Amino acid sequence: MKLPLEISAKNVHLSDEMEDLIREKAQKLDNFHDGIIGCRVKVDMPHRSQRSGQFYNVTIDITVPGSEIVVKREPSEDLYVAISSSFDTAERRLKEHAGKQRSEIKPQAEKSVGKVSKIFHDEGYGFLVTLPEGVEVYFHENSLVNGRFKDLEVGTLVQFIEREGEKGPQASSVSPA
Repeated sequence: MKLPLEISAKNVHLSDEMEDLIREKAQKLDNFHDGIIGCRVKVDMPHRSQRSGQFYNVTIDITVPGSEIVVKREPSEDLYVAISSSFDTAERRLKEHAGKQRSEIKPQAEKSVGKVSKIFHDEGYGFLVTLPEGVEVYFHENSLVNGRFKDLEVGTLVQFIEREGEKGPQASSVSPA
């Protein structure tokens, strides 16, 4: 963090143990995402309700280049739980932010074309042969996206995505061509 961690408390006394927990969790966030400019943590205990008891609110405000991430968790009766769950949420939000900044978009897997070479309707699986390579690829009836498994016959043309399975090439997202 470029700026020092700010910890504030309203209507609650933070023990040294709880402040150390907040510092430890904030340091973990800083190690996880090196672009954090600043982090402010506010622990609050709203007025006590006779019916519901004491609840702690934890708000984390993280400043990163070009954005601000604010985490406000639902109240918890346990201060340790309130702090931990807020920082867990902050870590998830930082991951999402980092992914958007890097424009992480899963590349679309390229579909291959093949034809059914063997089919075992009763067992629920079969084999495809890739075109034009002629490589045999296993597929299961659950990998069929469009169409019905019982309608597939030897020689049916299909499109699929080839993945590496436990025992060799395996087809997923199989659909009749």
